[in-house]
Formats: sequence, structure tokens, C-alpha cells
Amino acid sequence: MANVNPPRGMRDFLPAEKARRERVLAVIRDRYRAHGFDEIETPVVEDYARLHSGMGGDNEKLSFSILKRGLDANDFVAAAGDVSALADLGLRFDLTVPLARFYATNRGDLPTVFRSIQMAPVWRAERPQKGRYRQFVQCDIDIIGDASARAEAELIVATLDTVDAFGLDGASVRINDRRALDAMLDVFGFTPEERPGVLITIDKLDKVGADGVVAELRERGVTASAVDAFETFMQRPQTLEFRPFGEDQIRKALPAGMPDDVIAHLAGIGEVVTAARGEAPLVFDPFLVRGMGYYTGTIFELAHPSVNYSLGGGGRYDGMIGRFLGQDVPAVGFSIGFERIVDLLENNEADSAPAVVLVHDKNVDVARLIALKAELVREGMRVRIEQRTKNLNGLLNRAQADGYGAFATVAADTTRETLELKQLG
Repeated sequence: MANVNPPRGMRDFLPAEKARRERVLAVIRDRYRAHGFDEIETPVVEDYARLHSGMGGDNEKLSFSILKRGLDANDFVAAAGDVSALADLGLRFDLTVPLARFYATNRGDLPTVFRSIQMAPVWRAERPQKGRYRQFVQCDIDIIGDASARAEAELIVATLDTVDAFGLDGASVRINDRRALDAMLDVFGFTPEERPGVLITIDKLDKVGADGVVAELRERGVTASAVDAFETFMQRPQTLEFRPFGEDQIRKALPAGMPDDVIAHLAGIGEVVTAARGEAPLVFDPFLVRGMGYYTGTIFELAHPSVNYSLGGGGRYDGMIGRFLGQDVPAVGFSIGFERIVDLLENNEADSAPAVVLVHDKNVDVARLIALKAELVREGMRVRIEQRTKNLNGLLNRAQADGYGAFATVAADTTRETLELKQLG
């Protein structure tokens, strides 16, 4: 028998789960639009060269490539394993690279400060495992053309508002700046050549702790005195008094000699978020890294106390659009982890419209049946028609699992006036 399973790392969704996912998407879209963002759409494929231009970090290695049309055996021999000679397109691995290309293409038709929504599937050649898929949905909001702290604050406020709409109280945003990270590594004494590898190791701090990071840095063979300085900083005495997010908290978490403009930018984000929400649920994390190579400034992750992983993240990528235009354009984005949000929410949401199953006898006139259905639809109901079976309970259980909350039996003489709706469950 042929294998009928979907490709590894990809999934089918039954009607009830698909409906649930669409409800979550609708809430996210509604909240994003309420904050002044406008939805766009980009192709699922981009040029191979664009997807492998160094903007996507490690995700470029996970890109699905599309072979050129009309290749023959000689082309494969001539390529000698060079994929770039065989492929001219690839499936997008995120929505940020396509957005940068979209803006460069359409900037003449867009406002000076453009606020975009993208909600669409992306593809990565991951090793499939629990919670990690090869096809998944991303929900991005981005602001292009605003270099001020207002842009980050708008993204954070809109994201927290969206999380609030799901009833996920207690969410917070961890925040840092890649410029602060670079300055800190410079103060410790790591060379510019060592920094990419050092950041990879520091990114493991939550998993292996400070001692584990120090041990791995020594194994890497990076500047010993810099590792010593990092270890000393991690072991420094720290008091536990509460400090709200702001300049004092940020300076206390960093070594001396950090750039004042970076600290002021981060503190400014907190001031705007506080003005909008009455508080700033922000946590400055000097060792938040985020792996994307295109980040140039602020970076952040969405956290919730119920889980030990992030529910989204993003950052500023001021250099990316300049790759297409020849001049830098400030840009910053925040992506909610749609798949993780869906998994976290309880499956107790119902459609806004009443959903009814009409169970009819075999002898009911088709015209009468469809007319009755049309009348209920005009009243604002969602209606499914099912012919009565011997196992009526099984039919109704299936309907309930698909999101239907009521049923009615239809006989040959049933009218709208005599139709009796009964609740399922």
C-alpha cells in the first residue's frame, strides 16, 4: 500500500483544528489591525541568491531550493554538487527577507513609515521533532522607516495587547541590543573574529548556566583573559532590590563603559510602553542574543510564565533593506510564535455563529431540505446537512467534535416553524 502520510515535518489539519487555527489567526489579525498595521502578501518563493545572501543566518542552510527548469544530466555533472548552479528559486524560510524585497519593490506606493502585517506559512528543512516542523505559520508585524524607540514600543504594545486578547496574563518581553552585546564583548576583550562563536555559546546561558558557558568558551580556545573577565562579571555580587525597567536597571546589568545612546534608546522604549499600558512588562537581559545575522540593534523575545520557551521574538534590522536599495532604511519587526500560541490555548473557543446539524430522513425532498438550510443561513447560522444513520450518536459526536453545538431532525413535513433545535453535549 502506498504511503499516504504527509511529508515528514508537515501536517494535515482536520476541520475542527483548522477552524481553531483560523480563530487564533483572526484574533491576531484583529489586534494588529487595531494598532494601525496593514496586511500584505508576498510570494512563497524568492530568488535563490536573495535567500542565500547572508541575511538569514543559519536559516539559509535550511532553505528548500527549487531546481531550474529544463535541467539534464549534463547540468548535474557540470554543477559538481554546487546547488547554486542548479537552483534559481527557493521556498521562503521566514517573512522578513521577503518583506525587505517587497519594500524595495513597492516603496513608491507606501507611506514614509510603513507598518506591515504578514501572516503566512514558511518552510525550513528542519530535522522534524516535537514542536519543530518543516512547514509552519509566522505572524509578523514590522515597522519600516522609523529609527526611533517609538517603533519598538509600538510593536511591543501591539504584541502584548494580542496576548492579552487570548487571556494569557503575565506575559513579558525580554529585551537587549546587539550593539550593547558587541560593546560588552569588546570590554571583556574578545576579538571581532571570535565574537560570532562567542555569541553562539552565550546564547546557551539559559540551558547550561554560567559555568557551562565559561567551560565551552575555554574549549573554543578564545582569548583566555576575555573568558576570565566574563567569568568575573558573572560572579560579581548582586543585590536583589527591585528596579523597574529603565536606565538604572539597564546600567546595573551591564559592565561599565557601555554606549550611552544604546542605553537611552532602550530606556526610551520602556517609557513609551509604560505610557501606553500603565506599566512596562519589560525585562532587560544583557545576554539575550537571538541568532539571526541581520539584527543590528534592539532584540526582544516574548515570554510567558506558563512555559520555559519564548512565544515570539524579533528585533531591529536596519541594514537589510539597504542590500536592495543601496541606502539603509530603518526597520524593526516582532513575530508571534503562532504554532506555540495555538498549542498553549485551551480548545474551548466556539464560533461566533451558531453551528447546527440538520439530520434528515431519507425521504425528505431535496428542494425542501436545501430551502430550510438556506433560511437558517440567512438567520446567521452555520449549517451542515447529514442523512440519518443507524448510529445517530456517532454522527452527532462527530459533528460536535467539528465544532457544531446544536442539531435538529428534519422529516418530510418539517418547516422552519416546526424545526426544533437541540443542544449537543
